[in-house]
Amino acid sequence: MSSCVLDASALLALIHREPGHELVSASLEGARISAVNLAEVATKLLQRGLLKAQIRENVAALRLEVVPFDEALALEAAALHSVTKEAGLSLGDRACLATARRLGVPALTADRQWSRLRVGVRVQVVR
Repeated sequence: MSSCVLDASALLALIHREPGHELVSASLEGARISAVNLAEVATKLLQRGLLKAQIRENVAALRLEVVPFDEALALEAAALHSVTKEAGLSLGDRACLATARRLGVPALTADRQWSRLRVGVRVQVVR
């Protein structure tokens, strides 16, 4: 069973050893990440010069389960737009929340504004 769903910001905090990385590290067992959020992380790492193979190895070492972004999650993320637009959430943010809601687990993020959301998902802010 999954313990949480990581937002891209949480995984990047772990990778870059930013504030909050300890909490993310402690939450890795059984953690999952949406394929959309993994794409966000991979994009940032590619921009920093890492190769796809290095990124794949790093993700495999973390033992994260990557949750496919299917039609149902796409529609769920779209439905979250109206209740999150004032907070300025991106598609990636909504993909994380939709995935966490589907799985019935908390979403871990480094984005403090998520703590004010009321979308049927427990949010844990890591910093």
